Amino acid sequence: MSTQSPHSAQVAQPAATPAQQNAKRRGRWTLFIIMLICGAPIAISYFTYYVIKPKGGTTSYGELIEPQRPIPGALMVTGDDGHEVPLASLKGRWLMISVNGGDCDEACATKLYFMRQVRATQGQERERIVTVWLRTDDASVSAKVKGAYADTRVLRADPVAVAAWLPATQTTKDTDHIYLVDPNGNLMMRFPAHADPSKIKQDVTKLLKWSRIG
Repeated sequence: MSTQSPHSAQVAQPAATPAQQNAKRRGRWTLFIIMLICGAPIAISYFTYYVIKPKGGTTSYGELIEPQRPIPGALMVTGDDGHEVPLASLKGRWLMISVNGGDCDEACATKLYFMRQVRATQGQERERIVTVWLRTDDASVSAKVKGAYADTRVLRADPVAVAAWLPATQTTKDTDHIYLVDPNGNLMMRFPAHADPSKIKQDVTKLLKWSRIG
């Protein structure tokens, strides 16, 4: 006759009842549905815009960034108030981003003007867009430029960190482009150097139409 310690004996677990099994399945489905709801808006907007291609199969003017590049968590920016915050703190709305030094030459001013006008032409939807100027040096910004683009967020950022995040082409620099970041904080589009603002407007209008996020 063998003896067995109470601690070594295995206690049989009661089998789950049909009601418990159903409840477990419902829990899995509930979690799946929640995840689907959270991710669906941006996925649907991208699928509709780039695969179904609304409005007669037209293609986008801006170049889709693949894979998407989330705003780096370590990318810090400083506003006029001197407070340093993560650029990712701006997530929640669409960001149109331009990169330049504080002296802001004619090309810089042109990009800021295009961003301001594209945003303004979106009507009530314009509140879903924030225009951002990432200033990559300590040069002071003239009062004239500040006054002309008062609605643009001017944020001092490290040029190396910005260049590592924002891709240019083999013949351009990040200062040549306007970039678009979605409300989830993903860099998703780059517009050409010397861009046509009417075509930028068309892209932005379609994205706002087909996406309900931000």
